[in-house]
Amino acid sequence: MNHFSMSVSLAVALGIGAYLSSSADQPNKALAASPAGAISGRVVFTGDAPAAKKIKVTKDGEKCGAEVTSEELVVGPDKGVEFAVVSVAGFKGTPPKPTNPSTIDQKGCVFRPHVAIVGVGAPLDILNNDGILHNFHTHGTKNTPMNRAQPAFRKKMTETFAQAETVKVSCDAHPWMSAWVVVTDHPYIDATDNGGNFKIADVPPGNHTVEVWHETLGKMTKTVTVKAGEEAKVTFELSKK
Repeated sequence: MNHFSMSVSLAVALGIGAYLSSSADQPNKALAASPAGAISGRVVFTGDAPAAKKIKVTKDGEKCGAEVTSEELVVGPDKGVEFAVVSVAGFKGTPPKPTNPSTIDQKGCVFRPHVAIVGVGAPLDILNNDGILHNFHTHGTKNTPMNRAQPAFRKKMTETFAQAETVKVSCDAHPWMSAWVVVTDHPYIDATDNGGNFKIADVPPGNHTVEVWHETLGKMTKTVTVKAGEEAKVTFELSKK
């Protein structure tokens, strides 16, 4: 074979190799370029919804009123369950930095909201708008429990949590007060609104296990298929245990 023929053969071989290499990369590039989807839906109560539980106030009535309504189970007129936490199981990843810190307020001697979601290491602002002594007491197992007095003059405290878990919160000064801080190590999570609605955005395509948790109704999981660029719908039906 002369020098010219060898050069042509080498060029053809390199061209074929480059084409094959490029073709082999295409599926990965296509997969990487696949747009994320979303999961949305509702959490609903099955059966007759119980009447809202009223709790008699025994202290600081001038600020707290005569009674408060328990939020351990809030069911709307259309059976939507508020304060249920829906998440995609098995995911790890840094939650996005919030534009504003997550917040729990103490107002009317009730924690608002009843369920707050905060990322690992992200700030949680604890407000006191009642102008009386409150106490922010956490009952975690993975995170070191904290017990912070919050007098009237301390309008805001800021705390962080180092590990993912669901943490119960109480106020020692007003024992009827309770809330939950859901500490998450991924962004695929949401709490239901007063209609039982939720939406989890930017979910990678594929089959996912989606879990709902509620403090009195327990847990339920479902398998949900998310397609690229589409929104998968799912409904969870929970009942009193």
